[in-house]
Amino acid sequence: QVQLVESGGGLVQPGGSLRLSCAASGFTFSMYVMRWYRQAPGKERELVASITSGGGSTNYANSVKGRFTISRDDAKNTVYLQMNSLKPEDTAVYSCNALHFAYTRREYWGQGIQVTVSS
Repeated sequence: QVQLVESGGGLVQPGGSLRLSCAASGFTFSMYVMRWYRQAPGKERELVASITSGGGSTNYANSVKGRFTISRDDAKNTVYLQMNSLKPEDTAVYSCNALHFAYTRREYWGQGIQVTVSS
């Protein structure tokens, strides 16, 4: 059974930091591209950050570049999103995504976790 379970969200003041974690199980984590998405009320879901299966390359949305850092620990089957200098516009539900292209395309999603940035 595939599971992606996010944790670490919550309420934080502008300028603060949060670290999201996504614990994976039920598939070969090290072979998958891992991504973080977010969706704010009334807005479309957007890709926030991604990291390759080897961990050698990362990509960020322009809106978070320089503030967010994605990383992975294959020994723990976990991907992280360190969020610094948070802004109210970062408020959203953040979801963990795993993607692999093979003979059969495989993609998995976590349930999402709320991040609220407010004073």
